[in-house]
Amino acid sequence: MAQTSENVTWLTQEAYDQLRAELEHLTGPARAEITQKIEAAREEGDLKENAGYHAAREEQGKMELRIRQLNQLLERAQVGEAPADNGVVGPGMVVVVAWDGDEDDTTTFLLGSREAASSELETYSPQSPLGRAIDGRKVGESAGYELPNGRKANVKIISAKPYQG
Repeated sequence: MAQTSENVTWLTQEAYDQLRAELEHLTGPARAEITQKIEAAREEGDLKENAGYHAAREEQGKMELRIRQLNQLLERAQVGEAPADNGVVGPGMVVVVAWDGDEDDTTTFLLGSREAASSELETYSPQSPLGRAIDGRKVGESAGYELPNGRKANVKIISAKPYQG
C-alpha cells in the first residue's frame, strides 16, 4: 500500500522503539501469563459463576485489541527524520492555528499519533476533520471544515514546525 499522509503515522525512533517493546511484551510474556490465569481459573470448576475466569478472559480481549492496534500503528509508521521545516502542515508537525481568524484565540497541537507525543501536547489525528482540512496547507493559509455537530469552523495556520519530541 502506498503511504500518503492520510495513512502514515509519524513516530520518533524513541516512540517507535517503545511501541515495538510493548508489542513484544504483549505477544510474549503477557500472553503466556494471561493463558496461565485462564487455565488456573478453568481448573476451579464451573465457568458460568467463575469471576476469575471471566476477568481473565476480559483482560485477554483487551490485550488482543491492543496488540492489533500496535500492529496496525507500527505497519503505518514513518520513523526517524522529522518532516521538513518548510511551513507546510503535515503529520509530525506542531501546528498553531487561530480560530475564525482571531489571532488571539489560538490552539497549539501535534498533527500525528497520540503515541508519538508527550502528555503535555494536545494531539490531533491527520484523519480528524481539522487534520484533513489543514494537511498540506501553508502557514498563513486558512481552512474550513465541518464540526461533528454539523456547524462550520475556520482556522488560519499561524505556524507549523517539526515536532522535536
